[in-house]
Amino acid sequence: MKIYTKTGDEGTTGLFGGGRVRKDEARVEAYGTVDELNSVVGLALAESLPEDARAVLAAVQEDLFVVGAELATVAGKEAKLPMQLLGESRTLSLESAIDRMEAELPPLTTFVMPGGSRGGAALHQARTVCRRAERRVLAASRETLIRREILVYLNRLSDLLFVAARRANQAASIADVPWAPRKEA
Repeated sequence: MKIYTKTGDEGTTGLFGGGRVRKDEARVEAYGTVDELNSVVGLALAESLPEDARAVLAAVQEDLFVVGAELATVAGKEAKLPMQLLGESRTLSLESAIDRMEAELPPLTTFVMPGGSRGGAALHQARTVCRRAERRVLAASRETLIRREILVYLNRLSDLLFVAARRANQAASIADVPWAPRKEA
């Protein structure tokens, strides 16, 4: 089977369940950004990360494929997808992972600068892409029905990525760099 089909040469793409839409439609931007997020999470996994974060992120990548598939499906045809859609239990698992990782970290008393170790920096980047994905999904929800569970999951995922970045830096013995507003000179 060839990887190229030429069916998108006119600027459209097919949705699961039938029909074609323009590639610049809000829904396509949303699932494209979720795909980008999955790639950035994969980049973070290529770095040295603590095992507690690594295990959670591997499951997150699976979840993001499900989210992308659902967003790429014609509204009302989701039941035809060959996978179980994300529900509250996946968000609760993120919350549990956040709580476990946070228990290992010093309490936050200020904003922290993104960066630190390579793994921590990659997770901070994933967090910002996750926030963009959340905005894109919200924008797409103005045009098509999108389940609330997706938005809640992405919101919680950005929290998890922040905590995982701090945890990666801690494991690399790199302290969080607090943000301090500049004083006028």
